[in-house]
Amino acid sequence: MSDVQAAIEFRDVSFFLGDGRRLLAHLSLTVAPGETLVFLGRSGSGKTTTMKLINRLLDPTSGEVRVQGTATTDWDPIRLRRRIGYVIQEIGLFPHLTVEENVGVVPRLEGWPAQKIERRARELLAMVSLDPALFARRYPGELSGGQRQRVGVARALAADPPIILLDEPFGALDPITRLEIQEEFRSLQKTLNKTSVFVTHDVSEALALASRIGLLKDGELIVLGPPGDLLNSEDPEARAFARCYHETTAPSLS
Repeated sequence: MSDVQAAIEFRDVSFFLGDGRRLLAHLSLTVAPGETLVFLGRSGSGKTTTMKLINRLLDPTSGEVRVQGTATTDWDPIRLRRRIGYVIQEIGLFPHLTVEENVGVVPRLEGWPAQKIERRARELLAMVSLDPALFARRYPGELSGGQRQRVGVARALAADPPIILLDEPFGALDPITRLEIQEEFRSLQKTLNKTSVFVTHDVSEALALASRIGLLKDGELIVLGPPGDLLNSEDPEARAFARCYHETTAPSLS
């Protein structure tokens, strides 16, 4: 895939900590515009490190990460991050700002007119199933965990970035709310067609959301392909995740 076609590209990327510990080894892959690539793996496998290399919270020790054809080290970090929506598990809404103001943070930094920001914020709240008439003027402390997470997704989309990064975004939610928001995320993807990179350790979530899954172990990419590739792989780590999936989805005998 050429630079013009790739939304994100990793070229033989490795990352080491200052003490010499390796967190990522020789990662090479491309992410196509509009696809949802899910990085799956155990804790410490390199998932979040990989994501942080995309928005330049980290720089590679060796190799090159490219976003829209330009090496991340050639981007101004602030400009790069404003072009990338970022959703995390502890979403970090500003408690002193209303929901509408939280959603409009990046557009305000970009100098959008106030009326355009308000219109965009209310449009996105409706898109994530939060009635603007009910929620726009509330504060984060008045919301449930699921509602705050929806606001976080809306905030990530506010400036219409071409790329969205989601780092274990739904992990703290109860199972029913988590399924609801996964469904909403799938619906949003069909509507907006954003390039999304999603990190999870939940194999069911990966299989439900991914165009492709990248399975990481000890900083190395073990499997990269459509969800079926993970379930059919003979690699021991892939088989462990597949077994976990089948055990959690099998009907109870009790």
